[in-house]
Amino acid sequence: MNQSLNSKCVVGVDISVVTTTLGVVDIRGHILGTDSFDNAQYANIGEYVTSLANHILELVEKHGGYENIRSVGISAPSGNFVTGCIENPPNLPWQGNTPLALMLRDRVGLAVAVGNDAHTTALGEYVFASAHGMKNFVVLTVGHGVGSCIFIDGKARLGHGGFAGEVGHTVLIEGGRRCGCGQQGCLEAYCAEQGVLTTAREVMAEHPDTPTRMRDAEKLSPKIIGALCNEGDELAIEVMRRTGYYLGWGIANMASIINPEAVIVSGGISRTGHWLLDPTCESFEKHVFRNIRGKVKIEPSMLEDHERDILGASALAWEVPEYSLFK
Repeated sequence: MNQSLNSKCVVGVDISVVTTTLGVVDIRGHILGTDSFDNAQYANIGEYVTSLANHILELVEKHGGYENIRSVGISAPSGNFVTGCIENPPNLPWQGNTPLALMLRDRVGLAVAVGNDAHTTALGEYVFASAHGMKNFVVLTVGHGVGSCIFIDGKARLGHGGFAGEVGHTVLIEGGRRCGCGQQGCLEAYCAEQGVLTTAREVMAEHPDTPTRMRDAEKLSPKIIGALCNEGDELAIEVMRRTGYYLGWGIANMASIINPEAVIVSGGISRTGHWLLDPTCESFEKHVFRNIRGKVKIEPSMLEDHERDILGASALAWEVPEYSLFK
């Protein structure tokens, strides 16, 4: 551990809908220390960035000091590596375009990179986990939202404006459910957290006489639905079957265009395991272009979410040109 502290490190920051988690990561991918705080208390983005800067300062002083830190990488919903901004996030309280990289750089005096959470998740998988050694793959995140990052020939393809891979906002159902982005029928409206809960309400309404413990949950969540699947709850299993059907359909549309070696599914809802992945794979094979049917692996991430997201954000930090006011 002491030897690691003598090498240069970066700070990886994961901004989720509820919590911000950060860690100091050395050049070998060792997470030397972590911290976290609740986002809900910061409706004002300026106050949030000030708090984030203070948490970074406190953490790095405990783990090698400021002179040991090269840069900061941030994973965020609707983050854009090209602009360094969080742009019109449907699931965060800070609306419009937030120049997060510049705001944090002004406060901490270090280079800052901002990337979409799916982009940084893919970097974590590519450098440290399931996608290591692959050249053409997709990492799909299924949680509060549905996002993806596409790797082709070993490079993340972000598109002209930085928003390539927004599979969650591709429309499957004409005139379908209203999505947080404003459109109707998006994949995210069926497979992200709120989509799963909407499906659960629909399934329970369709089967009012079928017993299910979903009705008894004080605050139903995909995690609870997954646990009820393990107990054999018939309606909970049906909820995940429908979710997997739509997810496999959406993945098939993407795979038919880019022909990946694998699709790695991550995020909280993926933790429901085979209850989600089995119907996803079945639907995928039904909808995908026949010439690549049976040739694309769909598999879960091997890393815990926050560990992978911090590591992915740290990989993003190494890509930004070094800058510091203190060296």
